[in-house]
Amino acid sequence: MHILVVEDEAKLASYIKRGLEEEGYAVDVVQSGQQALDWIETVPFDVIVLDVLLPEMDGFAVCRKLRQRDIRTPVLMLTALDAVDDRVTGLDAGADDYLTKPFAFKELLARLRALSRRTLDQPRTNTLQVADLTLDTHSRQVHRAGVTIDLTAKEFAVLECLMREKGQVLSRSQIADHVWDYDAAHQSNVVDVYIRNLRRKVDSPFSANLIHTVRGAGYQITEDDENA
Repeated sequence: MHILVVEDEAKLASYIKRGLEEEGYAVDVVQSGQQALDWIETVPFDVIVLDVLLPEMDGFAVCRKLRQRDIRTPVLMLTALDAVDDRVTGLDAGADDYLTKPFAFKELLARLRALSRRTLDQPRTNTLQVADLTLDTHSRQVHRAGVTIDLTAKEFAVLECLMREKGQVLSRSQIADHVWDYDAAHQSNVVDVYIRNLRRKVDSPFSANLIHTVRGAGYQITEDDENA
């Protein structure tokens, strides 16, 4: 999952970015409302963590502009304001959820998971399955034919990206945009390296391959070799 954090408090932004990256998320950080609007217009994010008290343009205004432009990316508003009227203002501006500072990091993670499940293109179950391969997004465990497969955080994220779009061909840029931050996503072979690692762990020890290359297009995960 690719997350944009809009937070002008440098220490808090760094804390959130580091914590989310340790959980396997791709994270970009900007410090102002206008920067957020510019990035969101060009980079596909899965969730936006948006502070209210920003320089030049506050989070309420940013959220209104996003919804006016018909950008439906889930927004979690993050602020020190805890009055009921402020929460109502944020929700009326188009925010999907509201978290008051200070907060427990576990709660931030839980709310992000809930927001990702609400989007229309996401399954409502925590478990994804392709043939005998299962991935649990909550426990972050992967099994194939009853065997536990140990993956790094980024390997897990790439596999989840493929499994959420079972049978669909995803280009390298589509995978990179959801798994890495902006800088890493533009390294030419980063996706190929992780696909190779996944094949070694997910496919090689078993009788059938699930991860396939579609020449000139990208990668897909499917149990149907004839369509791969």
